[in-house]
Amino acid sequence: MLRYIVKRILNLIPVALIISIMLFAFSKAMPGDPIQAMIPTTGRMTKAQKEEMYKNLQARYGYDKPLPEQYVRWLGRTLKGDFGESTRVRRPVKEYLSEPLKNTIYLNIGSTVISFVLSVLIGIRSATHKGGIFDKTAQTLTLVGLSVPTFFIGLILIFFFAFRLKMFPANGMPRVNAFAEWLKYLTLPTLTLTVGSLASLSRYVRNSMLDALDQDYIRTARSKGLKEKTVVYSHAFRNALIPVVTALTWAVLGMFSGSAITERIFSYRGIGNELITAVMAQDYNIILALSMFYAILTLLGNLLMDIAYALVDPRVKLEA
Repeated sequence: MLRYIVKRILNLIPVALIISIMLFAFSKAMPGDPIQAMIPTTGRMTKAQKEEMYKNLQARYGYDKPLPEQYVRWLGRTLKGDFGESTRVRRPVKEYLSEPLKNTIYLNIGSTVISFVLSVLIGIRSATHKGGIFDKTAQTLTLVGLSVPTFFIGLILIFFFAFRLKMFPANGMPRVNAFAEWLKYLTLPTLTLTVGSLASLSRYVRNSMLDALDQDYIRTARSKGLKEKTVVYSHAFRNALIPVVTALTWAVLGMFSGSAITERIFSYRGIGNELITAVMAQDYNIILALSMFYAILTLLGNLLMDIAYALVDPRVKLEA
């Protein structure tokens, strides 16, 4: 197992390098001039003063160097954990993004745990009661959940729970670092992400359980007189987890990248919202840092998926 993990990590290095080159090239191909945007348009600065400020800012952020040199310098700083300085807020990117990253992790952990638990319960019950009222109702609701865009789910929740019932705030961030206060602001964004992932994940669990329950070893277990709960949870569900692990991994990765829309709707200060703001402000260092974060997260997700396969099903062998 250890040899396999080390080999996979080594294989990810050239992939990550190629991705970094592509992201750097795409960021530089974006229209606009971030240095020009930093120069104040008001005041009594002369044209010569503005040109002098432009040259100083270019030299400060390294934009006066050739693109290959800019890339090498950026890569070297990134490998050391230095993501440069934000041209919009004039603060180190690492320091500025620490709080949004924490906020996004809080949001995604809650929605992931809730959606996984509910999808397992709904999927197993739908599979064991195939064709029943519960199964038909669950299939209809999950189909609706898959069809409705995430932003529309968020707007519906805001309308009913924030404006009509006035149970939760419509947007913003908590002013005090207290659990009760955080819970108020996290509830609606968490529900929005949960509904989006629950619909697809519960269908994965149901279909995987139906395939597992139709296997010969399940009929053998039942013929031996084992309790139905033992057959379902100890035998069928364990073998149905392999495709579910795949779906759950991609759901987590999708929530990190897809939560940008939800964070924007609820004015939640997470990394998705910060990425949108950085793109609009042409803040290249933040764009590159977050883009690389999503890319590395996806690569690690694939590695964790393979490891999870072996843990869930001992029949799966990882060859180094």
